[in-house]
Amino acid sequence: MTKDEINRYLFQLNEELAALEAVGEICLYGGAVMCLVFDARPATKDVDAVFRPTREIRLAAKRVAEHNHLPEDWLNDGVKGFLAAKENTKILAEYSNLRVYYADPHYLLAMKVMAARVDLDRKDIEFLIRKLDIQTADEVFRTVEGYYPQRLIKPAAQFAIEELFNL
Repeated sequence: MTKDEINRYLFQLNEELAALEAVGEICLYGGAVMCLVFDARPATKDVDAVFRPTREIRLAAKRVAEHNHLPEDWLNDGVKGFLAAKENTKILAEYSNLRVYYADPHYLLAMKVMAARVDLDRKDIEFLIRKLDIQTADEVFRTVEGYYPQRLIKPAAQFAIEELFNL
């Protein structure tokens, strides 16, 4: 999904919520933020988000998928397993029936490190490090500690981050 497509699907999600006489909130994470907010990549395969009211947004998302021949899980909440107790989000858009937030770059970097998919997320992590003007691996780990206990960082992720700065 490109930036334009994501914007179109979010607008359609709003329209479907209006048809259901529901008002919702959605917070975007992962590749959708990298594409839509930071212009760090041209597209993403899906939209990782948390949302409420869950039932109504799932129904609206299903209708958007049907209208646009998208996979039913184009909008999914699998990211909720990586949410921190302290979140840092910003408003992206407000529609009539939908408010859209996104994870700020510090929080997104912390989440990507904690996901420990450093090979898969390497370009996003490198982009966020540059965007945040981070100069050392210790700065990355301090960013992560702002959201998660450092002891939870998987060794593979820790080694990969250290390696980024030792090249």
